[in-house]
Amino acid sequence: MTTAPQNLHNDGSFDDVWDELVYRGLVHVSTDTAALKTLLAGPPITFYCGFDPSAPSLHLGNLVQLLVMRRLQLAGHRPLGLVGGSTGLIGDPRPTAERVLNEKDVVAAWVERLQAQISRFLAFEGENAARLVNNLDWTAPMSAIDFLRDVGKYFRVGTMLKKDAVTARLNSSEGISYTEFSYQILQGMDFLHLYRDHGCVLQTGGSDQWGNLTSGTDLIHKAEGVSVHAIGTPLITNSDGTKFGKSEGNAVWLDPEMTSPYAFYQFWLNTDDADVIPRLKIFTFLTREEIGALEQATADAPFKREAQRRLAAEVTTLVHGAEATDAAIAASAALFGQGELHELDAGTLEAALAELPGAVAEPGAAVVQLLVDSGLTASSSEARRAIAQGGVYLNNTKVPDENATLDDLLHGRFAVLRRGKKTLAGIRVG
Repeated sequence: MTTAPQNLHNDGSFDDVWDELVYRGLVHVSTDTAALKTLLAGPPITFYCGFDPSAPSLHLGNLVQLLVMRRLQLAGHRPLGLVGGSTGLIGDPRPTAERVLNEKDVVAAWVERLQAQISRFLAFEGENAARLVNNLDWTAPMSAIDFLRDVGKYFRVGTMLKKDAVTARLNSSEGISYTEFSYQILQGMDFLHLYRDHGCVLQTGGSDQWGNLTSGTDLIHKAEGVSVHAIGTPLITNSDGTKFGKSEGNAVWLDPEMTSPYAFYQFWLNTDDADVIPRLKIFTFLTREEIGALEQATADAPFKREAQRRLAAEVTTLVHGAEATDAAIAASAALFGQGELHELDAGTLEAALAELPGAVAEPGAAVVQLLVDSGLTASSSEARRAIAQGGVYLNNTKVPDENATLDDLLHGRFAVLRRGKKTLAGIRVG
């Protein structure tokens, strides 16, 4: 957990980290911008970002925050990665309905998993070494009376009711419980504790958390008489307005067991031309010159998808490492006949096939039937015509005739069926 991530250094592409954040489209809302710019250009400060263990893994929305933390550390500032062992037991208000509360042992296990993920993006050695903190450490010993007397007295109900997250729930049929209503007080208390114990003067988070972020700045101002800061990053959407990082209702997770490195790589590879340059700015550490060159390449020859391939490689390497990225690239090439399928490891191959339509078959099954079962053809007669025309491949070997059977298996249980150059199906032996 103390190993610094690869290439954690300032490559000299920026002198002013505030300008760098603005260039990359990472500032949607903030406290006083002139004061923040001066603060970040001065001596090292301590800042924090919080992550609640509402799932066993972080996702792409969290990755935005992790990379903001990394950029600030590259500029010399000291990060605190907070995993909410206590706020994770409560949950911040969702727009439409109350969260289901997880058991304490589940939340505690998820805290450890998230801490390990956060650690991949920060350096824990040197003068600006990162630290991990858990808000359960300072909330668990506090009594309800102490909480109300020492913290609650600074909050005004009228102000709390005006927060966007609270307003949305009050206007819904579900309403809002006192439990979730109090979440903003807990998050504000986190900032106050970190200010007092670590000298923390900046919190970063998503702009949808702005009400919670400012609960901390307001609390510190009232309790300590000083001004601290917050930065809210934009909520990222695709150019067509759809929610970024969602595929058929499923989040793209950072845990390789929940979203395989191959699927992760493919997600970025499929980025729309209109979105690829903003994604390169936010999710990679390429220089402005490199991004400018890729922007020109996209304009001149979009069919080459040079920017998408660079984006996919950079982000997959950041999250999963170079070896996993190489395996994903090799699998992509091999599936389309540009590499050797038999050289792919079983895990990578299985992950790749999981992204394809497919069928379950027995050894020796007729290829004609496999074409129909996998959806590559609509009928047996169409399958026979496709084979006769020389357009069907089994594990990248052309199927010779309509009597061919499933005899060549990868790792004893997989096969790749291809019609033409780009239409694929995965076959699994049941």
